[in-house]
Amino acid sequence: MSVTSGTKRNEGGFAETVRVVIHALIIALVIRTFLFQPFNIPSGSMKATLLVGDYLFVSKYSYGYSHFSLPFSPPLFSGRIPGSLPPQRGDVVVFRLPKDTSVDYIKRVIGLPGDRIQMIDGLLYINGQPVKRERASDYVENEEGRLEAPVKRWKETLPNGVSYYSLDLVDNGFADNTQVYTVPPGHYFMMGDNRDNSTDSRFPQVGMVPFENIVGKAQLIFFSVYEGERAWEFWRWPFSVRWGRLFTIVR
Repeated sequence: MSVTSGTKRNEGGFAETVRVVIHALIIALVIRTFLFQPFNIPSGSMKATLLVGDYLFVSKYSYGYSHFSLPFSPPLFSGRIPGSLPPQRGDVVVFRLPKDTSVDYIKRVIGLPGDRIQMIDGLLYINGQPVKRERASDYVENEEGRLEAPVKRWKETLPNGVSYYSLDLVDNGFADNTQVYTVPPGHYFMMGDNRDNSTDSRFPQVGMVPFENIVGKAQLIFFSVYEGERAWEFWRWPFSVRWGRLFTIVR
């Protein structure tokens, strides 16, 4: 009799564990689909706002949901639901590359629908007006004892008052002088903060980004490791983690 009772208890315990795991997976799926999705930064196109090795949460609800918000992005509907505020100039967003929607990019929203965007001698122009720009202290990358050469840095302020820092690696870079780009309705012009090292809307590989392709708004850096380190190697965390970047707001 006691053996039978013990077996039932074991079976009940196993079933309860399975239920807990299933519930946890469902909750995680709901959070990832409708609230926050984690991303990591693999390149330096958004330096010094975002660094290689940063892990951040992107809010899926900020601009409503497109089919790219869903796992595996099934084309169940077009546009965005529900109707919500569109991206604002200066937002840092994750989007699906228009020419290859399996690829995620992260850039800053510079141009809104109807805007005219141009670079002249490295200075950003929006609708014919130069963006306010002030010289800031040089950006010096010094990680794990590796001291890089100083990089010229500017503080830019967009027409809506949003300020951020951009890097200027070289004078007269290959995209410091461009044509005038006119942003079509329902599209956005994206640029990286590391201006001379960013493949963005200035180039045909990216081009204008449809509103539907935007996955969400970058909100919070929740973890960060030095470039070349692996986040899962927890035994190296005392030396590999950028502790000062944890839980910082993306601006």
